[in-house]
Amino acid sequence: MSYCLKPDCRKPQNPAGAKFCLSCGSKLLLKERYRAIKLIGQGGFGKTFLAVDEDKPSKPRCVIKQFFPQAQGTNNAQKAAKLFEQEAVRLDELGKHPQIPELLAHFGQDNHQYLVQEFIDGQNLAQALEAEGAFSETQIRDLLKSLLPVVEFIHSHKIIHRDIKPENIIRRVSPYQGEERGSELVLVDFGAAKFATGTALLQTGTTIGTPEYIAPEQARGKAVFASDLYGLGVTCIYLLTQVSPFDLFDTNEDTWVWRHFLFNNPVSDELGRILDKLIANATSRRYQSATEVLKALNPVEMRNFVFVQGTATPALRQAMPAVRRKLVAPAVITSAFEPPTQNWCCVHTLRGHTKFVYSVAFSPYGLLLASGSLEGTIKIWRVKDGKEIRTLTGHTMGVSSVAFSPDGLLLASGSHDKTIKIWQLSTGKKLRTIGGWFSGHSLQVNAIAFSPNGLLIASCSHDKTIKIWRVQDGQPIRTLMGHSNSVNCVAFSPDGLLLASCSHDKTIKIWRVQDGRQIRTITGHSNSVNCVAFSPDGLLLASVSEGPIKIWRVKDGQEIRTLKSDKYSYFSVAFSSDGLLLANGSGDSTIKIWRVKDGQKIRVLKGHTAPVRSVAFSPDGQTLATGSGDRTIKLWRCDG
Repeated sequence: MSYCLKPDCRKPQNPAGAKFCLSCGSKLLLKERYRAIKLIGQGGFGKTFLAVDEDKPSKPRCVIKQFFPQAQGTNNAQKAAKLFEQEAVRLDELGKHPQIPELLAHFGQDNHQYLVQEFIDGQNLAQALEAEGAFSETQIRDLLKSLLPVVEFIHSHKIIHRDIKPENIIRRVSPYQGEERGSELVLVDFGAAKFATGTALLQTGTTIGTPEYIAPEQARGKAVFASDLYGLGVTCIYLLTQVSPFDLFDTNEDTWVWRHFLFNNPVSDELGRILDKLIANATSRRYQSATEVLKALNPVEMRNFVFVQGTATPALRQAMPAVRRKLVAPAVITSAFEPPTQNWCCVHTLRGHTKFVYSVAFSPYGLLLASGSLEGTIKIWRVKDGKEIRTLTGHTMGVSSVAFSPDGLLLASGSHDKTIKIWQLSTGKKLRTIGGWFSGHSLQVNAIAFSPNGLLIASCSHDKTIKIWRVQDGQPIRTLMGHSNSVNCVAFSPDGLLLASCSHDKTIKIWRVQDGRQIRTITGHSNSVNCVAFSPDGLLLASVSEGPIKIWRVKDGQEIRTLKSDKYSYFSVAFSSDGLLLANGSGDSTIKIWRVKDGQKIRVLKGHTAPVRSVAFSPDGQTLATGSGDRTIKLWRCDG
């Protein structure tokens, strides 16, 4: 079917291939490519249509938003026109994010404005609630963990959504065969979004949003970033109770009473406290950032630490808040700030492996360290005193790479036996083996990486391929091919949108995670590229090879700096958590620490007696772990 877009057309339905409306004679194609096929929404200021893009061979579905104000007054019409235009601007500013609809086009035709967006196939959460009933605590936790990074992303672009509610959150039907429905949440409708600057946040503006979900300050026209967190919190208590938010607040007592409506669906005290802080009336008592909420949701590593040790000592309980305070947010590199004098000293040498240590990784809170070795084992160490806590066995050949999941619950390992294994950190139990004769790598796995949201694992291999796997069940999602030789390393960008890979073919490639499309190939090294790492802000990419270390600009692949180095092979590279320093392990048994701003070598750490294969900074940037062919791991601490 073709649907006529003329607002007053009496018979808008037309045959599928028609070019002009049989009733009013209007053109049925927008910009000669977008064909509306079904009316899916209508309001006072326009209509929304399901459509197809006939300019592409696959004729993918999309959404057309048409703006035409009905007789509701000049001021209202002008306000609506501004919001409509604003939605296009905001979506364009946000660029491409897998959990935000992509803006495909924005134009005028026949005296009407149009906005064409990516179609998100699935139910919104209000529909899901009606169909499935109240959400469980697990579902609410999953919702928060999925959406909070999206909220942090839009806030990092100085944008306040201002209308977060169940109707504007869609559970996308997965495009991958066999994947469970609704595994990804998408935030839609940026019509109310506002660009926030330092002065704009102090100004009183128009009250926009849905009354049940808007924060008190937003109702007064002064939305702030925490206003979005309030809307998300109110969304959660509505999904838990199936009761209108108006009824969940006692105006006589001036307090939320949402717990009274849980009935047979109680939540833990921990989640209750988080929700209460999200929906606090005073912004000063509310969470100030999405990252802050995520940290409150993920004290799991602390529990894992207790589980591994068996008891929670008073010292550990006292240390937990300090550990949280020490975590630092990724910083944009600026020339105005230089790191203090770097005095690094070795505080622990960890012994226990019998062969070459290939990989080291810190847990998200920096309390634990994992290491993988050529003898095929993984060891878990306590960072504080270097004590070995557990040894994981199961691989039949050397372990080339280890990685913690972002929530600290899982550990993944990649091996020369061509497989990836997922381990439960708290028990050391092997949960699953990924890969095999039919879907796995055909040669050894060289490196693995968790996506920032913890849903995916990327792996690379001697077989010249990169594979992306679903963590939940170990199923393959796609295989990326383009390198002409062994792929040595993979790394996700901090926002999870991009994947970088490097190869023995002397190139680096950047891939789009959403669809596996190769975006660019970076050349410049004259030997095998052994390791790549994104800076914490995602703007830079560092790579190491035999000879120079190079730093590249991610957005266009331009080389911006070459660090002077010797002729030894460099096997690994890592940015500090603030993005100011770079460390690399070398074939001459040393570790070099560089200042990113100007490429100056500021320290050379000596102590290993064989090549240093792996380096990793702790989350607070104060500890560096290094793994070597001398079968040891060293922990270096900065005291200045």
